[in-house]
Amino acid sequence: MEALTKYFPTLTERQKAQFEAMEALYREWNARINVISRKDMDQFYTHHVLHSLAIAKLFQFPAGSSILDVGTGGGFPGIPLAVLFPESQFVLCDSIGKKIKVAQAVADGLELKNVRCVQARAESLPGRFDFVVSRAVTDLSTFYPWVKGKFSQAVFYLKGGDLEAEIADCARRRHLDPGKFFQVRISTWFEDPWFEEKKIVMISQ
Repeated sequence: MEALTKYFPTLTERQKAQFEAMEALYREWNARINVISRKDMDQFYTHHVLHSLAIAKLFQFPAGSSILDVGTGGGFPGIPLAVLFPESQFVLCDSIGKKIKVAQAVADGLELKNVRCVQARAESLPGRFDFVVSRAVTDLSTFYPWVKGKFSQAVFYLKGGDLEAEIADCARRRHLDPGKFFQVRISTWFEDPWFEEKKIVMISQ
């Protein structure tokens, strides 16, 4: 929590309370349905919450915007972002039912009225969203067809490593202008060495 308040000093008291309650909820549910490794659970705020919130350092979702979290797993990056942006609407989707069960239980426990959790593949969801967020579910070339036509503004994709070849491959195979891709190191904002190779890839419409 110290890192959260350091990097996000304008959190409201409600947001602080929600972030404080988040770890206990995940520990409780993770004991029943394992969605986070024990090692990562010990670094919960760094590896999951701050990692998710890195997107907010790059871009602030406008009030009233709609965001689709693809392959959310137990609720990342969607749930931390939903706490930070209570005026935006989030749909969290994953094809694995037990993961969605955890995400929904945590959202309910935090009283997040702006979150809906759905067991589905992204490409089968009806409608269109302003933005898509996701966290390293697969390579970009595989991922992009899942969300093509699902967003009107941009995709924010959390992934680590050297992504130059992967971005070039996605642009080539999916017939996209390479200029639509922008990547930034998360270590631009967060000091912890764990973020050194972590990046956000933004794909604009």
